[in-house]
Amino acid sequence: MSGRLFHSGRIAIVMVGLPARGKTHIAVSLARYLGWLGVKTRIFHLGDYRRATVGQGGHVPEDYFYPNASPASVVLRQKILKKCREDIYGWLNHENGQVAIYDAVNPTASGRRSLAKEFAKHDVQTLFLESYVDDENLLRENARNVKIGSPDFANMDPDEAAKLYLERMETKIPMFETMNERELNYIKMINAGQTFFYNNLSFNYLSHRIVFYLTNTHIKSRATFFVRPGTATEEDSYKADAPLSEEGLKYASVMTETVIKHREQARASRIASGGSDIPLRPLTVWCSTRMRTLQTADNFKERGYKVRQRSQMAEINPGVCERLSERAIRRLYPEEVEKHELDPYHHRYPRAESYHDLAVRLEPIILELEREQNDLLIIAHESVLRVLYAYLMHCSTMDIPNLKFPRNEIIEVIPSAYQNEAKRIHIPGLDPKTVPGSPEDIRIPVPDSGADTPAPLPGGGLTAPATPSIIVEKPPEKVVNTAAEAVRDKIADED
Repeated sequence: MSGRLFHSGRIAIVMVGLPARGKTHIAVSLARYLGWLGVKTRIFHLGDYRRATVGQGGHVPEDYFYPNASPASVVLRQKILKKCREDIYGWLNHENGQVAIYDAVNPTASGRRSLAKEFAKHDVQTLFLESYVDDENLLRENARNVKIGSPDFANMDPDEAAKLYLERMETKIPMFETMNERELNYIKMINAGQTFFYNNLSFNYLSHRIVFYLTNTHIKSRATFFVRPGTATEEDSYKADAPLSEEGLKYASVMTETVIKHREQARASRIASGGSDIPLRPLTVWCSTRMRTLQTADNFKERGYKVRQRSQMAEINPGVCERLSERAIRRLYPEEVEKHELDPYHHRYPRAESYHDLAVRLEPIILELEREQNDLLIIAHESVLRVLYAYLMHCSTMDIPNLKFPRNEIIEVIPSAYQNEAKRIHIPGLDPKTVPGSPEDIRIPVPDSGADTPAPLPGGGLTAPATPSIIVEKPPEKVVNTAAEAVRDKIADED
């Protein structure tokens, strides 16, 4: 796969906006979506080049962002910009890249015009994307959630720290011109997507997909919970739309109580640590149209929560593998098993779906998920949870078939400082028989050692812990996200 969409050409998406406007959050989300479409995309954070140039512990001059900066500051600025742009061209020209996202303030109209001309000389189309925020409450929330993780604001009241940060940025970047260049291609996203303004977007299919995605996204923080449905009376059948078993009904009740209790405890903890005393966001529940997911969601519906059915969220179709044991599949379809071992994400068994097929089916759900502003609970089969979790956490496609969601855990994904973070929430008091992975899922091929589930992911993926021998109530446990660690140093960025 080339990583380029035919006829779409090469595109530079140039971010525009002051700090704490959500630029990097938007850039990371957009890169994740384009990667999901199979488009080879990379983000070039100008802050990375600034840090590399000034060295560890170094600082840029106070007048670095000033239009009338000193000659030394101008030279430093040009040196940093030159290196960043050289890397962009090198990646587009020699690594078959298609979309380069240039993440920086880009504060002046003259600078943006110059940038568009320079990209045009290299046969690269330019799309500017400005995040414009004039809502003071939203500004403070963004600064509080993202920027005040810097040591400069340690032990300060969050609201005071956010106010101080914004004042500091006004001093450091005294001149900013919002986009109004009629000859340029640009999108202006106003107040986290409340309003959009488009100018001169006259090129290709891919740019329109980008616009469509952006109109379905926002920069407001909200949590997404992933959970399995309860066990059904015919658990090993794909075709039978069986109701919940007695154990499945008990599971649904305990899981509902756990989700509600966790949200209330998280709010109490936030207030106790100095956060704002604001009400919980509403919780919306999504499930497939299968009987087991509908019945699992009934407890929420009875408590007044909004439950929405999504037909696209049906589990992966196992085709001829339904009800067959691993041994039988290996005996009947040895060539298919060999192909599956080479590429478990794209391979499909006869009359079955691959994980790639499932991902394509779930694309409308992805866009709805990005648009949702309430907290969201998704009740779905393990195969569906794998694909949706992998999208939000930017997992490799090769990892998707191995992600595990045991029934005694709820996974909470929270948008955070440029990358999403995840936590496991233990569901106490379940019968151990309800915990293992779904038998109706395609969980083969497996190692010849006789284990009945795929090996854990290397490097600490989302894997299933051993089932506890006694009932314990555990605190939420953070899931390691290496993608988040890769951008941790951008928290205090001013670029």
